[in-house]
Amino acid sequence: MMDFPKPRIVDCGEVELEVFEAGEGGIPVLLAHGWPEHAFSWRFQIPALVEQGYHVIVPNQRGYGRSGRPDAVEAYDCHHLTSDQLRLLDALGIERAVFVGHDWGALVVWHQATLNPDRVAGVANLSVPFIPRTPADPVALMERMRGPDFYIVHFNRRPGVAATAFEQNTRRFLSNLYRTKQWLETDVNQPSGMSIVQFAEEDFDLGELMMSEEELDVFVEAFNESGFHAPCNWYRNFTRNWETTEDVEQKVVHPALMIYGKHDMVQPLDMTGYVDDLEAHTLECGHWIQQEKPEETNQILLEWLNRRMKPLF
Repeated sequence: MMDFPKPRIVDCGEVELEVFEAGEGGIPVLLAHGWPEHAFSWRFQIPALVEQGYHVIVPNQRGYGRSGRPDAVEAYDCHHLTSDQLRLLDALGIERAVFVGHDWGALVVWHQATLNPDRVAGVANLSVPFIPRTPADPVALMERMRGPDFYIVHFNRRPGVAATAFEQNTRRFLSNLYRTKQWLETDVNQPSGMSIVQFAEEDFDLGELMMSEEELDVFVEAFNESGFHAPCNWYRNFTRNWETTEDVEQKVVHPALMIYGKHDMVQPLDMTGYVDDLEAHTLECGHWIQQEKPEETNQILLEWLNRRMKPLF
């Protein structure tokens, strides 16, 4: 993993987490990766944060890398995922941290802010905004709006099918997914009628690979070991998360930073009334923001951390 920190396994109670840690004594910043990724997706942010004096904690979340992979689907709901992060902080003797998330990691961080606000100093998220609880089952709503082949619907209605295909063609799947500048050729991320399974079965060659082949090797090797069934189970808890958070106030009371990718499939949302202390930025990139635009991401993140978080510690 080049100059990436060496991992250690931390006992977090229900599961063990593979954790990459750097920096000592500074404000703790926990970086939460998305799907289908790995702690390695934060490789450009870790040294920049450490140089500014932050204590950086980057777990492979449950289901990823060498972290625990429970069999039960419900073991991947928002309550288990947020609990893992807090148990990790407990194991490190940390009471409160800044949480930074990308993609699914952002969803977990937003849940952390609403479920356990006392453990959160601030949140910074990339790609996925705070999504208020919908009036009906979100998977049913997505199926109605996006159709049966929309990847989240597919994972829920045909469990295991896509994960098996990804495992049979891991390098092709990730090579098709980890791309940038596709917008120069098409404005569609997943064309209507296209199944997510096709990302593992065909070569699309849209845009360009947004990392080196050596970097891609790290992700491929990790998923060759862990597989995709557990990561896909995160998506199979959308309905459960919706059902179990009915009484949770939809309000983030912490200072918040949001970074969007201009060409991301995930679109910005107006978070007024839900996240009041919010700063938002948009970068000229796609979905993989911190990897596509590492210098710009670091600049925005560090300026916000230094200005808003340092006075709180």
